[in-house]
Amino acid sequence: MIRARRIVFAAYGLLVAAGCATLPDARPYVEGRKPAGPVQVEGARGLLSPQRSAAILAELKRKSGDIDILQKHVALEQAIVGSPLTAGNKTVLLQDGPATYKAMFAEIRKAKDHINLETYIIEDDEIGRQFADLLLEKQARGVQVNLIYDSVGCIKTPKAFFDRLKTGGINVLEFNPVNPLTAKKGWQINNRDHRKILIIDGQTVFVGGINISSVYSSGSSPTRSKPSSVTAAGWRDTQIQIDGPVVDEFQKLFLATWAKQKGQSLAAKNYFPQLKPQGGDLVRAIGSTSDDPHSLIYLTLISAISNAEKEVRLTNAYFVPDPQLLKAMTDAARRGVKVELILPSVSDSALVFHAGRSYYSELLEAGIKIYERGGGVLHSKTALIDGVWSSIGSTNLDWRSFLYNDEVNAVVLGPEFARQMQAMFDQDLAASVAITAEAWARRPLIFRIKEWASRVWGGLL
Repeated sequence: MIRARRIVFAAYGLLVAAGCATLPDARPYVEGRKPAGPVQVEGARGLLSPQRSAAILAELKRKSGDIDILQKHVALEQAIVGSPLTAGNKTVLLQDGPATYKAMFAEIRKAKDHINLETYIIEDDEIGRQFADLLLEKQARGVQVNLIYDSVGCIKTPKAFFDRLKTGGINVLEFNPVNPLTAKKGWQINNRDHRKILIIDGQTVFVGGINISSVYSSGSSPTRSKPSSVTAAGWRDTQIQIDGPVVDEFQKLFLATWAKQKGQSLAAKNYFPQLKPQGGDLVRAIGSTSDDPHSLIYLTLISAISNAEKEVRLTNAYFVPDPQLLKAMTDAARRGVKVELILPSVSDSALVFHAGRSYYSELLEAGIKIYERGGGVLHSKTALIDGVWSSIGSTNLDWRSFLYNDEVNAVVLGPEFARQMQAMFDQDLAASVAITAEAWARRPLIFRIKEWASRVWGGLL
């Protein structure tokens, strides 16, 4: 499925000046940077008083057991991102397609005002048709449905699928169409919308790596065995459901994309209802686009890794690190931080798979632990740092995500959610095989040739 899209990227990458794009210099954000001023926290009715913000952070510090680490991560991230750190949210960690789709369908059925869906892929298969049927049903009952889909991501989805949605009254917007004659913003085929956002009534949001496709139907099994093929394997992925004031920030990202892509006027709905606190989680919405001067997600991740004191645990589907990310990880390991990577043992993209493996020797030499997960196709994009900083989103650890894609991540700050993330990481670890330096040095020559050849394409992957 996604392999076909990667081939499309490689083909048109030769036709556009993809190599002209550059990643931002992360050094000003990680070398001697000092947090500026007190950390500001936003609540349901706007910015909280300094006293209330301090009280919330003090309670988080008490729970974390390590005051300095939490304070540093919170303050440094605020200095980079700019979007508010929002209190009063309820978060639910969702693993794999079945649990995520069940939760999404339940919230869609409860929708009363509007549904905003932004996705890289929506397939014309059993899962895609379930979504379509339910969205059309809600539209018929007066709930306005607005859909943004990526043109390359949905290149295999027939036009009739979207025509049916449009006929039913759903507002449908194709992001950066492959066909230049239908492009409203200008033909920018190398820039893709890789986000996965579902917003219900402006009160609940789902964010993560899960597309709308039947490849997620079976979930992933906790086993070390390798599936016989990508199509036969369950897909391992992660999503987060959030209720509370931070939903406003994800709504702003969706509406900004709609406006930039020159979508038709949206029906007058209550896109920004008055939101009440739903829980005790601190969450920050971080979006990045190819139009930005630099990727905030990239700078935030580099900063978090560069300032880690204890551990960095990354799980990612497509791993082709740029020099700065590679340096941040290896420097962290060399200063005594425990750095662990869980990467796929099988992938829908052989090019990306072998390009990522070409970095293993350097990572292992620095003391980084590498594991390849079996039992399914790993598509998850998560990070856990120092037991207090957690990230779930659509962003891969590759050039494409950082340079050419619109991406979105949710960062949750605090030890309670981090413990859930750690438990999930441990489950994936149990289904993984460790890559040792000794075994890697004995890999077959054909692997080395594939790694060298694939790495040449690294900047386009």
